[in-house]
Amino acid sequence: MVTLLQPRSAIVAAWPLRENAQAAAQARDLIREALTGLHIPQDPVDDAVLMVSELVGNAVMYGDPPFELVLRSLEGELRVEMIDSGTISPAMRATGVESEHGRGLGIVSELSGGRCGWHNATYATRSGPEGKAVWFVIPTSQVDLL
Repeated sequence: MVTLLQPRSAIVAAWPLRENAQAAAQARDLIREALTGLHIPQDPVDDAVLMVSELVGNAVMYGDPPFELVLRSLEGELRVEMIDSGTISPAMRATGVESEHGRGLGIVSELSGGRCGWHNATYATRSGPEGKAVWFVIPTSQVDLL
């Protein structure tokens, strides 16, 4: 169930995530439930679930805990943010056909139509260290969120 944290706030929902490899499965379930509850069509939900999985996997592999998933309502779109306290800036890298890693940000960029990025961020569910948010957006102009 999606819990509205503050009426008319930019934050629709925020969740602390596990601090291990199970965070990706947790995040996939949370974002699917939230977007389905907001009546987002199935195809964008499926894309968002894949993008969240990639971002959480990167955070667990290259970032530092704590991990947090945030869903924000912006004008005509939803922004999904994966926050961690790591200091490594995310960057897409060239990968070969045989590469097992390195495709995640490319997948996010492709599925979001290039509407993705990262910025310094504060956590929504806890006080403490600042982190970085790696994000993507989902157009929602046809959906009334609040």
